[in-house]
Amino acid sequence: MKAMILAAGKGERMRPLTLHTPKPLLEAGGQPLILHQIKQLRAAGFRQLVINHAWLGDKIEARLGDGSAWNVQIDYSPEGSPLETAGGIIRALPLLTQGSDWFLVINGDIWSDFDPRQLTPPSDARALLVLTDNPQHHPEGDFQLMPSGRVARDGPDRLTFAGISLLHRSLFEQLPAGTRKLGPVLRDAMDREQVRGIHHRGHWIDVGTPERLRQLEALLEQEHTRP
Repeated sequence: MKAMILAAGKGERMRPLTLHTPKPLLEAGGQPLILHQIKQLRAAGFRQLVINHAWLGDKIEARLGDGSAWNVQIDYSPEGSPLETAGGIIRALPLLTQGSDWFLVINGDIWSDFDPRQLTPPSDARALLVLTDNPQHHPEGDFQLMPSGRVARDGPDRLTFAGISLLHRSLFEQLPAGTRKLGPVLRDAMDREQVRGIHHRGHWIDVGTPERLRQLEALLEQEHTRP
């Protein structure tokens, strides 16, 4: 099974840091954000990775190369103009589904201590989402995790989608031309009871602003100095 890191965003909320550096290459804990993810995926057994890019994508390729420095193989899916989440996955689908109909997708602007080895393809669904407690900047959450493990679009105790998911290629077949956003694709699958979820109760940060990048830096420093 392959894994895809979504790295095509322009990082506008991170400016001026991202004027000349793509957000996945911003550093925390002494290394680029995307390297934290690559090393975590490698530790979980993922050796074949796909990375999409648009804004300053040549710098991502120059920094990471073919991935051999970290004992992984990286294929790139360049977009020119960002295609958003679903559009980027659709573009990369031929790369992602070589050998398996399932693939892992992780947002390039998050940091988490979630272990991807917890994700196994469900036999009765077409998506498995990692959900986390709602952060201060997103108190309303995204989706409801039912006691059965199913995920619903609405409910009184919604959790936040962590940007980590196991997806089946059938979710992206026969979609309307020009589909760009993943949210509607997932909500349609929820209405068909084809989405399951896992509640991650550990660390998770959406590194979308300079303030949250500093928050991650502080967390990593704390982890590094812990006896």
